[in-house]
Amino acid sequence: MFDKVDQLAVNSIRTLSMDAIQKANSGHPGLPLGAAPMAYTLWSRFFKCKP
Repeated sequence: MFDKVDQLAVNSIRTLSMDAIQKANSGHPGLPLGAAPMAYTLWSRFFKCKP
């Protein structure tokens, strides 16, 4: 389903979410880690934004 670039983007989302949770010193990483592929798919393939 994902090629190397897609998997790198998903892993980056996961890493950034872990950093945000660690910096806030609050929260649970379960949802961001599990929902990263879904969020990436929505933003990259379905949501179209022209700022």
